[in-house]
Amino acid sequence: MKKYVYLDNAATTSLHPKVLEKMLPFLKDDFGNPSSIHSFGSRVRVAIENARETIASLINADASEIYFTSGGTEANNFVINGITKTNYKETGRKKIVTNKAEHHAVLDTIENLIDDGFYAEFLPVNKETKVDVELLKSKIDDNVSLISIMHVNNETGSLNNISELVKSIDNKNIYFHTDAVQSFGKIKIDVKSLGVDSITASAHKINGPKGVGFAFVKSGTPISPLLFGGSQERNRRGGTENVAGIIGLAEAAKLKYELINESFEYVKKLKDRMIEGIFNLDKENIFINACEDSLPYILSITLNSEKYNNDSESLIMFLDLNGVAASSGSACTSGTIKASHVMKATGYSEKDAVGTIRFSFSIENKVEDIDYTLEVLSKLLKKFQK
Repeated sequence: MKKYVYLDNAATTSLHPKVLEKMLPFLKDDFGNPSSIHSFGSRVRVAIENARETIASLINADASEIYFTSGGTEANNFVINGITKTNYKETGRKKIVTNKAEHHAVLDTIENLIDDGFYAEFLPVNKETKVDVELLKSKIDDNVSLISIMHVNNETGSLNNISELVKSIDNKNIYFHTDAVQSFGKIKIDVKSLGVDSITASAHKINGPKGVGFAFVKSGTPISPLLFGGSQERNRRGGTENVAGIIGLAEAAKLKYELINESFEYVKKLKDRMIEGIFNLDKENIFINACEDSLPYILSITLNSEKYNNDSESLIMFLDLNGVAASSGSACTSGTIKASHVMKATGYSEKDAVGTIRFSFSIENKVEDIDYTLEVLSKLLKKFQK
């Protein structure tokens, strides 16, 4: 029987059985609208507020600072649009500072704001997709409204030192947002220690359901709705809540936090084994896109275009045909064979960048999965060698 190995957990994860178990009653018997005042609705409302309390407690926030959304993309849109537009009305400031290696949910939102008259500074990143503290400080002026720097890069796993970046900003009137989609549930997040005004996260990255996420927005932060048409989420996000999804998100997060340290150490061993195996295959011409403090959940490699015929679609298809699911970068840019903007931001040429493969691990993976993947990778290198 053909073996299949799933190493694309940064794109999405399988639904945990306990999460499904928690969700099912809200897909069947507890079907009430949480905005209804009768008992059918009130039971569901209580469940949503309990879920809100759970999420808040995990990140050291107040429940009133948690807003449920349809996922990380909406959460980023909500926060970035909501803070910048509201703050502009209050102060006239219209400058946004971000970096070139952000997820498109952030970059495209900011580009849309530029079309509306805002302007942005897109900072370069180093080879490890990190933002330099001194460079960030040099770009701060009285017109900056919002800074958006991701916590963990979704393609390389590199960890930005958010608390250090926040502390470097000697201006309390500037708001700081961080996309925490790839860090929430994988490392502990304390929003007070980070010092941020907002973070965003998604359920399906942590064995929860697709189509649900949340935004933390610090109390007192100016923000306006993205979606209109209802008073849900304290008038900040119109629309009937995805009840089962919210319940699933809270359960998935709780389960992840219960094993957060054990999972980290286990997955680190898998990644270390993978890197060792890759070095044994071709240390000279396979570049590891990571650093010492990168999260173990993501491993990005790039093939040297001088030795290999790089084509991201062909590389991923070869792996898939041989039983390994991986990606060339963010799942949100699938269907295109363009080089990853993240890889290009680190300094890779187009030819090298299209030779990038992202493997992403979870606690469900086994050592045997890594060994099998290395066998397939060995075949791939022979197939694509010039």
